[in-house]
Amino acid sequence: MAVWFARSRNLVSSLRHNLCLSTILVKGDYSHHRPIVSTCQLSPTVFLSPYVSSLRHESTAVEKQPDLVQHSDEEDVLQELDFPGGNVGCTSEMKFIPESSSRRIPCYRVLDEDGRIIPNSDYFPVSEKLAVRMYEQMATLQVMDHFFYEAQRQGRISFYITSLGEEAINIASAAALSPEDIVLPQYREPGVLLWRGFTPEEFANQCFGNKADTGKGRQMPVHYGSNRHNYLTISSPIATQLPQAAGVGYSLKMEKKNACAVTFIGDGGTSEGDFHAGLNFAAVMEAPVVFLCRNNGWAISTHTSEQFRSDGIVVKGQAYGIRSIRVDGNDALAVYSAVRSAREMAVTEQRPVLIEAMTYRVGHHSTSDDSAKYRAADEIQHWKTSRNPVNRFKKWVDDNGWWSEEDESELRSNTRKQLLQAIQAAEKCDKQPLKELFNDVYDVKPKNLEEQELGLKELVERQPQDYPPGFHV
Repeated sequence: MAVWFARSRNLVSSLRHNLCLSTILVKGDYSHHRPIVSTCQLSPTVFLSPYVSSLRHESTAVEKQPDLVQHSDEEDVLQELDFPGGNVGCTSEMKFIPESSSRRIPCYRVLDEDGRIIPNSDYFPVSEKLAVRMYEQMATLQVMDHFFYEAQRQGRISFYITSLGEEAINIASAAALSPEDIVLPQYREPGVLLWRGFTPEEFANQCFGNKADTGKGRQMPVHYGSNRHNYLTISSPIATQLPQAAGVGYSLKMEKKNACAVTFIGDGGTSEGDFHAGLNFAAVMEAPVVFLCRNNGWAISTHTSEQFRSDGIVVKGQAYGIRSIRVDGNDALAVYSAVRSAREMAVTEQRPVLIEAMTYRVGHHSTSDDSAKYRAADEIQHWKTSRNPVNRFKKWVDDNGWWSEEDESELRSNTRKQLLQAIQAAEKCDKQPLKELFNDVYDVKPKNLEEQELGLKELVERQPQDYPPGFHV
């Protein structure tokens, strides 16, 4: 093991040398930059470091962050000791770091619950054109979820996951990114793909797994993917995309691309080892990755109180040396500004950033779940109506005079027609032929796989009544 660590350390040192990644940090004077501050009505608190307008010379080492652990001014540091693990001060006082601060990290927001800008908010202005498109896409996502959910309940598709209650995270984050940024989603981010141009027809073809599905019918419904849109295919195992995102980000860094990796995860996924591995790899390798955690309070039926004892997800970033922010995930303007800022930091400073978006999953976890078994009906209804992110953003767009009831009626009517036509066409389209189960696995198909393919074909021919109409061998 010791030899392995020594070799790994030598490899990293060699990479740093060859890539000219010096460990020397040249700090600039950032005092003239305005920091993003919390606009929470309780108190304005600085919780994200200032913007940095220029690239740091050579090094991408993370700067010293504001310390969340409260140290006493009277703490007596006797001297600094040099350990292999780093230089640290020493003290004669035996003092344990507290398990958690009594005061929680504030949540950055811009719009209040009535869709009005909170005074003195710090955010990126959004043009009429962008705001209207954001609202249109949020409303489209709502309608799409309704149609596909009903299609599953009617037995027309086997499975579905909605994004109800989390539309602002989907669309506002997508709007803040560049098309060149590579997205590694979980399974509740179809809005990112919708924003990038994936059509209702393409969504329907994937959910029905037909011949037009670019994934060749091999994935469960809602497990979308598109090379054309820099959107990696969703996989069911939780959090596997996070270490992959660290690798993708590091690849973009080595290729000197003006882009970053962006990956999504739910609060339950942070209990997976891959969450910690992904953050640690990204921090150590200084990879441009934006980690966006949707904290909706529930990992299927497991509440966050049974997931962790920390102050949510945001504090976990500092533990790995990652700049972090907590944002109101139901506030489209706050999500847009936070993600745009995080992306700018990741790309220009070559560093990972963690965003915790506080939200609520209005729908069931999936069509295999019944959330009424573990959540009160009035709680769900409250978030569906009073705290709805689409309605909240619509109020702001309305107040600016950018939207009308006629626009609303036309949008929803046209979207319903388009989705209905897409579903009907996808349903009539032939399924993928059976041979696609065995293609694209090996360059040259081995004998044992050929035998399996032949055996399955014979089974289908003997018992055609057990397979759906239009099923091709």
